Amino acid sequence: MPALALAAQDSQSSETRGLSTQTSLKAQTRDQAGRTQATILVSVLGDDGLPATGGVAISDRGVQVAGAALNAKGEASIVVALPAGDHSLAATYSGDATHRPSVSPVADVQAQVTGTPNFTVAVSPATLSLTPGQTGTVIASITPQNSAALTAPMFITMSCSGLPDQSSCSFTPENLEVLPNATAPLTSSMVILTQAASSASLAHPASAAHPQSNSVALAILLPGALGLGGLAWGIRRRAWLNRLSLLALVALVTTLGTTACNPRYYYLNHGPPTNPATPAGTYTINVTAQSSNGVDAITNTTTMSLTVQ
Repeated sequence: MPALALAAQDSQSSETRGLSTQTSLKAQTRDQAGRTQATILVSVLGDDGLPATGGVAISDRGVQVAGAALNAKGEASIVVALPAGDHSLAATYSGDATHRPSVSPVADVQAQVTGTPNFTVAVSPATLSLTPGQTGTVIASITPQNSAALTAPMFITMSCSGLPDQSSCSFTPENLEVLPNATAPLTSSMVILTQAASSASLAHPASAAHPQSNSVALAILLPGALGLGGLAWGIRRRAWLNRLSLLALVALVTTLGTTACNPRYYYLNHGPPTNPATPAGTYTINVTAQSSNGVDAITNTTTMSLTVQ
């Protein structure tokens, strides 16, 4: 497997304050099931020798195709499926609160020509930064490979995984159709939604004047009504059956009265529960495209970096 180890270069940006960084990239390619995959290893260090934090994006001839979050060592490993032909890969570090952005030198790799229908998936932008409550949009691109070998349209379904808690994603359209002999990329708009923290509201306006009256009335009337009904039912029964029935009814109506009144009382006096915010951090999100002809499934995945501030 060919490997390209590239020296890092400093960022040329003078607009961002903080430590300068050095980004290095190493690309290894391999052929799998008639297609070429590149495993890209990225490392970002500050001028102080300590690892940087945040996300990195991988571009092919200047077009972003994938991204990932740096780990505690300032490293990321990204797998990219490459269309047939020549490619020039580079890593771009987006910076953080204390580090400047930087770009690695270019790694030239070559992908083999495939003989079976396939496709690649890419995302742009490959790094996204949001605050809780914000919504971001990423364009996912599907590029057909050897579609001339298709005997019928190929349908591809988009999905994502790896999102932090209190966040979600959706695709428009969710399904893409690749026609025989198609070569142009197909796109789907991926919307990522985060959640801001919300505080509990006051008591419901309709019940603000008497927040406790309804719950207290239910607590008294419901057990009482059921208890009287039980006594009337058992009046013609034998004494031991009356006592047993009464005890069972008392236990039942006590349980019903308690469970029926407490949630309502809490809601009227405290409002709905609070909603937590999407946790801060940098996450690697998997963007998956899957197609099936009913027998074999083709699944290709790329990644992107999401930073929640």
